[in-house]
Amino acid sequence: MSYSFEYIDIILLAMIAGFIFLRLRGILGKKTGFDGKAPPQFEQILKNVKVNKASKIKENFDDEAQKEFLKGARLAYETIITDFSDNDNKIVASKPLLNKEILNQFNEALKERSERGHNAEITFIGINSADIKEHKKIDKILNVTVNFVAEVITCIRDKDKKIVSGDPEKIKKIYDTWVFSRDITSVNPNWQLINTLN
Repeated sequence: MSYSFEYIDIILLAMIAGFIFLRLRGILGKKTGFDGKAPPQFEQILKNVKVNKASKIKENFDDEAQKEFLKGARLAYETIITDFSDNDNKIVASKPLLNKEILNQFNEALKERSERGHNAEITFIGINSADIKEHKKIDKILNVTVNFVAEVITCIRDKDKKIVSGDPEKIKKIYDTWVFSRDITSVNPNWQLINTLN
């Protein structure tokens, strides 16, 4: 008789445990994989992917698309200019924004600068204007030529810190014409710099 009471106790305890488990699961939820916050760079990538799904379908480079492009082109321009001025003599931040030929040209220029023992001091003030000069679509490739007018403070010093060129106290206006390209059918939202015409 006492055994039957023990079995009933066990069953009751099991039922209570099951009830508590279900309640906790309902309140706390269940683990489905990654449950932390994604690093900012990955959140940005996810945003780009969402934007890209819309832009992949929209092949017409209309006024709205051109405005969005110019926002990115301004950021790309500043990133590339400042990356080239860093004294680690490496293209890092802007590498995904450059096609192979331009990347090789930049690396060669950095190599020559390093061999001469020169250091570049470039302070990026801002972009005065960025205007689309022309855009051409060839098959699935869209090329966009942009005229930039920007202001920088630039100075090149030798290994003894003597000024070789430029002026560390003077703001200089620079004029650049760059060509960006993108495969409009690609899932990669990045444009790449393919030519500098100045």
